[in-house]
Amino acid sequence: MRVLQAKGLLTEAEARAITANASAAEQRDRLAVLLRDKGVLSPAEFEALRANTANTSSPTPRTITADYKTTSPNPSAATPQPTPAKVIAAVAPTRLLGIDVPKREGLIPDIKLGTGARLKLYGIFKTSIIHDSSSPQGNDFPLPLLAADTGPNDSPEFHLRARGLRLGANFEWLDPAPKMVITGKIEFDFEGNFTRANNRNISSIRSSQPSLRLAWVRIDRRFNDHTSAFALFGQDWTPFVSSTMPNMIENTNFGGVGYGAAYSRLPQARFGFNHKFGGWRNLQFGPEIAIVVPAFGDLPANVADQLGFGERQGTDSQQPGVQGRAVLQWQLDKAENVAPAQFIVSFEHAKRSAIVIAANVPAAFRAAFPSGADVSSNSDGYSAEFQLPTHFVTVVSKYYAGSDLRFYGAGQLLSNFNDTAGLTGIATATSIDGASTVVFGLLNGVPVVAPQRPVRAQGGFVQFGFPISRIFNADPKGRNAGWTGYLYYGDDQAMARDARRFGARGDRSDLFSGNIQYKWNQWMTFAYEQGYYRTRADFRTGLLPLFRGIPSFTTHNIRSEFAAIFTF
Repeated sequence: MRVLQAKGLLTEAEARAITANASAAEQRDRLAVLLRDKGVLSPAEFEALRANTANTSSPTPRTITADYKTTSPNPSAATPQPTPAKVIAAVAPTRLLGIDVPKREGLIPDIKLGTGARLKLYGIFKTSIIHDSSSPQGNDFPLPLLAADTGPNDSPEFHLRARGLRLGANFEWLDPAPKMVITGKIEFDFEGNFTRANNRNISSIRSSQPSLRLAWVRIDRRFNDHTSAFALFGQDWTPFVSSTMPNMIENTNFGGVGYGAAYSRLPQARFGFNHKFGGWRNLQFGPEIAIVVPAFGDLPANVADQLGFGERQGTDSQQPGVQGRAVLQWQLDKAENVAPAQFIVSFEHAKRSAIVIAANVPAAFRAAFPSGADVSSNSDGYSAEFQLPTHFVTVVSKYYAGSDLRFYGAGQLLSNFNDTAGLTGIATATSIDGASTVVFGLLNGVPVVAPQRPVRAQGGFVQFGFPISRIFNADPKGRNAGWTGYLYYGDDQAMARDARRFGARGDRSDLFSGNIQYKWNQWMTFAYEQGYYRTRADFRTGLLPLFRGIPSFTTHNIRSEFAAIFTF
């Protein structure tokens, strides 16, 4: 082996792969396969070596696999199946960001690659039958109302949606260092835009396109049995506000953007550590910090620009966004099949800049701003979340507050406004991306750019999950073992004063909903959800928005959804 490596026929990594955790016979077999793949051995020479090995060192011929391991040609005994639980599991929280450290070789792969990568494929496919009593935007998922006139009636809609398809793969690469774990994930769905190609124009409604959801690689280093650290690079759920989410049938936006379940996914580099204190409650603590792409949801006016770079006001600030969270995990209820509890706090900070080029500066202000102008504002937020599973009910809740939380689906999707207080001789200009209107004016006779203020917001939700089958002592092996029920209330609001200065019609939306789910087997779940979505205007007098052609302070949508969900 050393001679072959010195001659350049083997790399150091290949040599390690051949010799790792193998007997002399297994090392010889792995070397033979590699030399055959490199063309050093002909197929006839390889078969001769294989036959010689079988005749001299093993009474039973063996098969050499692509990852240089040998197996017996005789089928092994069936792998013992896990014994079904004696007690039906309690309701587990929906955790988009875990705290537990990945185990080395903890991934049971569906596919093993010759490079050493181990893949586990997964997916979810949902078919939904939906009726909305009011959906003036025309979407098949709910958004805050008051955004459009509903026409002569409530603008009801019916949808049968089959684009709720997600496909993904979990990865693990076995590092030579025994205390290192390298894992990854890639996931996409078909919730993207509809096509407008010639061969799909008239069938656009059934031709949604895939889009990337998650794609990251994570490196974990275990220092001892209690302490470890990690680094993650790629697109993942944001540390701010994404740790706790409700269990909803409408999972395009977890029940509705702008109704209390704020979240997001962003490109990031995240770092953290985990310490297990142990004890009778299995206490763990995990702080994390991340730099993320600064995102605000201020979209370019030109569709071609949005297709080209998405948005730019955050990146124009020249600063990364900063986010962090700290998680405390412990076993609240020590009954069988109950998940641990968590308490999480998180924060975020990002800056944006709206640039006005010299040619767009209003004529009256060009002498004062000969090179153009820019104006900035910040997004700041914090959250407190908890997940409390017990054997009879699981309670999850989240509260968030901050400014300019549009990108996280909060604050009624309002971003920032121009503060023109005290200005005279006002003139406006469009930012370089067309996403913002910048105001110029005179303050005590001095030319200035009006400051842009973020819209302040707060909100959150609480959900109760009930393990119906467990409560009624159903047979864990029977058909009635998969019943669960959920009750939810969520609320999201922008500060009314800021909403009015932004020019918005509504400043608060809330959602009452309940769903019942029946897990027929490990692959199929049937579910029904009923929700009452409500939006309130930010004023009671003056020009109220139209609902059914009538000026209305409050609008509502009664949404019914039945779903068949297949997971693998």
